[in-house]
Amino acid sequence: MTGELESKIKLLPTYPGVYVMLDKDNVVIYVGKAKNLKNRVTTYFRQGFKTEKVAKMVMNIVDFYYIITPSEGDALSLENNLIKKYKPKYNILLKDDKTYPYIKINLKEDFPTFTLTRKFKNDGAKYFGPYMLGVSVSEILDIVKEAYQIRPCSIKINTQKPKKECLNYHIGLCYAPCANKITKQEYAERVKKAIDFLSGNDDEAENLLSEKMQGAVEREDFERAVLLRDKIKMLSKLKERKITNLSRFITADVIAIKDDGIFSSVSIMFIRSGRMSGVKTFSLETLSEGDERLVEFINRYYVEGREIPDELIISKETEFNRAIIEYLTNLKGKKVEVTVPKKGVKYNLLKMAEKNAEDYLTRQINKIKHKDDMTIVACEKLKELLSLKKYPKRIECYDISHISGVDKVGSMVVFIDGAPSKEDYRRFKIKTVEGNNDFLSLKEVLTRRLSKLGTSEEEKFARPDLIIIDGGKGQLTAVEDAFKEFAPDIEYISLAEREEEIYLPNKSEPIILPKSDYRLMLLQRVRDEAHRFAITFNRSLRGKRTLHSVLTEIEGIGSKKRNALLSAFKDIPSIKNASIEELTKVDGIGETHAKNIKEFFSKWE
Repeated sequence: MTGELESKIKLLPTYPGVYVMLDKDNVVIYVGKAKNLKNRVTTYFRQGFKTEKVAKMVMNIVDFYYIITPSEGDALSLENNLIKKYKPKYNILLKDDKTYPYIKINLKEDFPTFTLTRKFKNDGAKYFGPYMLGVSVSEILDIVKEAYQIRPCSIKINTQKPKKECLNYHIGLCYAPCANKITKQEYAERVKKAIDFLSGNDDEAENLLSEKMQGAVEREDFERAVLLRDKIKMLSKLKERKITNLSRFITADVIAIKDDGIFSSVSIMFIRSGRMSGVKTFSLETLSEGDERLVEFINRYYVEGREIPDELIISKETEFNRAIIEYLTNLKGKKVEVTVPKKGVKYNLLKMAEKNAEDYLTRQINKIKHKDDMTIVACEKLKELLSLKKYPKRIECYDISHISGVDKVGSMVVFIDGAPSKEDYRRFKIKTVEGNNDFLSLKEVLTRRLSKLGTSEEEKFARPDLIIIDGGKGQLTAVEDAFKEFAPDIEYISLAEREEEIYLPNKSEPIILPKSDYRLMLLQRVRDEAHRFAITFNRSLRGKRTLHSVLTEIEGIGSKKRNALLSAFKDIPSIKNASIEELTKVDGIGETHAKNIKEFFSKWE
């Protein structure tokens, strides 16, 4: 430890706050929070046992700074914001690509619909879920429609200009508020009952479906009776998830953590309306120890887009429990309880979560170690191989995609510490290049990207440590001027796909690595992701252009109606296979237009 660091540590205050560790390149490598800044930061530099990862991080600390906060809850919030901004290599950075569905009801509408969504927002709407472990949201929505006749469409309702009722009304699946067949108050009562069903009261829905099934049997409509029977079976599956002696009004997350001193695993058990909704498990590495690991995970997990429950059930009291309550309550806008059960049903749930975490850690530990080799370790080795000035924390890669010079697009993908950071991806439509010219297209994209450095746009487009160009020596040469003009300090290379040759500026001979080399495998993953992202964008543009041009041939379908159809159906097969009723739900599409569309596509081959 340098004398300057030692002096700064002695002057640390004893207030709560956040500390930020920096390396020799002034890069943020760790962000932490503390109830007492002086005590917490001092522990890193004391003699004594440290895990390998903590010791490695401390060796890289050249400087640090701190921010005093009014409370521990404010420290949690600030820590979270700084981690999201800097993505430090030694902090927990959860990668959770798998999302689960919710049912959303916007009660601000006069005649609300019940819709499926995979994005949870704090927008005042009511959400039910997540639905996991084999429970089908579409089947739940079918039960809502069948039992309570909640409208299945999102058509705008104007009670002053009623529409003609559709097929759903005639077969008893909707009360047709669009045709003024039900009042706002009557519809609100149906919505209330449907919400009660989603909140765990299954009995009324089961009785309603049973009555309908019996009626179908009596009419000898056996096909419908079978469908209703299947819906009743789904209700039985939901009932099986109910937890004995637990109130149906309980909405909680049960969180348990297990570690072996270096690696950790976390298990979250979701309890919704007194039912077991599902379980998610995470593997993680962090410098935090003991209780702090749990606190740091909670702080990183409950960010925008994730549901905050009414209650957290955790294994022990920590010095940050009060801060967790304050932090989550502010995020949710409603009081969140933190419970540490010692016995009873909640205690049993916690033990079940602990077993899940322990089992996951045992099974995943080798994968965790392998992932480190493939990401952070590969980045460190890449720095040595390419003689880079600094560790390539943020790597960007660029590719061009088109079909014979048409629908030219560029892609930018971002990897941080060797793992994809999809929220930072960008797409570019080529604006200035005519015809099939990948070299000029790459130059345009890199010029547009690099020119944003040093401007107000840099907050959205952070400065990369290494840029990879998909291509060979020619592609690398094509972008040299853009780097010289806008970013002479940023290092860049290209990767040629055929022989996997790595080209560096001002060097005629490429670097060739064995196919099994982790450094090459990292570069390939980045390059292949840029290629995939570019092709996906190109296909999307082509699909929209083709569909738009096809729709212009249909009588009576102008620009506004074309855009409405594109928004509703996305592609030609979806429009071709849509029914008259489905087409008329699109804004501006009446029955005559729908018939014209069906007639047009009936001749489509």
